[in-house]
Amino acid sequence: MLKKISVDTLQLGMHVHELCGSWMEHPFWRTKFIIDDPEDIRRIIESGIREVWIDSAKGLDVPGETTVEVTTAIDAALTEVAVRKEPPKSIPMAEELKRAAQICSTSKAAMVSMFQDVRMGNAVSAEAAGAVVDEISSSVLRNSNALISLVRLKTVDDYTYMHSVAVCALMIALARQLNLDEATTRELGMAGLLHDLGKAFMPPEVLNKPGKLTDEEFAIMKRHPAEGHKALVECGSLGEIPLDVVLHHHEKMDGSGYPERLPGDRISLYAKMGAVCDVYDAITSNRPYKAGWDPAESIRKMAEWCKGHFDEAIFQAFVKSIGIYPVGSLVRLQSGRLGVVVDQTGKSLLKPKVKVFFSIKSNLRIPPEIIDLSIPSIRDKIISIEESAQWNFPDLNHLWGSVDIW
Repeated sequence: MLKKISVDTLQLGMHVHELCGSWMEHPFWRTKFIIDDPEDIRRIIESGIREVWIDSAKGLDVPGETTVEVTTAIDAALTEVAVRKEPPKSIPMAEELKRAAQICSTSKAAMVSMFQDVRMGNAVSAEAAGAVVDEISSSVLRNSNALISLVRLKTVDDYTYMHSVAVCALMIALARQLNLDEATTRELGMAGLLHDLGKAFMPPEVLNKPGKLTDEEFAIMKRHPAEGHKALVECGSLGEIPLDVVLHHHEKMDGSGYPERLPGDRISLYAKMGAVCDVYDAITSNRPYKAGWDPAESIRKMAEWCKGHFDEAIFQAFVKSIGIYPVGSLVRLQSGRLGVVVDQTGKSLLKPKVKVFFSIKSNLRIPPEIIDLSIPSIRDKIISIEESAQWNFPDLNHLWGSVDIW
């Protein structure tokens, strides 16, 4: 039986059927789950959600008959959480940006070498690829926004190589959001790093064409998943997850993708993750034929495509991993100021940290100030995203990425 209850009455063992409120306002990627950790109760309460639906047929009910033993056990668990050592907090963005820049440089060199080896018929070194994945994973663990934001600034010439680095980082961040285990997360990082390896076999004049591809050229490009999969199978040292993602990251939920036109129920969780991460980095990056979209605008566009292209639950988890207003997004505040998103708060997708620097009312730059919109006393809020190309702020990336602003 479904019952709507106050979050104050949540207990371990209850089956949450639905969280009352927008998925953007709470930290959970799923809405149906058994509460088996007191930390989940704390996170629900701190998210600002006031009521939830529970299913008493699948979990603990709420009337007044909760036993003393259960209540005591819950109190003990909550006490344990209260005294438990907090997990290490992520390091400051500026500090990780320095490391992330170095990781981007070394990862690019590794990917250039890897693509060259494949073109020459040499096998991919799983050990070398794994070392790159481990470096990227460590950066994402220290600060999930730093490397993901920085790698978006890749140049057109770097795109093929740095896109692989970006998708690796995005896959790791998404895997962590989905609470996947460490071994699976590493395999997904490997999948992201190698997902486009088949492009090594594409004709350079097609791969780097500075314009829209013809139907014939697009047919050639559509062969890259199968080519990459073949090369990695011959390598013989990679797991099933990377092989699956390499072959199927261009499949779509409505069955219109390639190379096998799989319907959604035949696409694996991992390939669905790959599809979201691949598209996000592709549309936010500068390409030979178009400038990349603003991060927040890209999220909005992907939400419009979600029904036929992406798995909705995976897409929502992806947004939670990077923010509905990712770092680098240009936003307009209710106060009439423009700002650039510099970090996520973890409390609400709608309330990141924003560095305000421009007054729309006076049409002038103002002294930069970082505002945490999740703080209750802050009354300002984001009312829209802005197209950075229309405002033409030449230092926009410096505003969120420079070490001297933190």
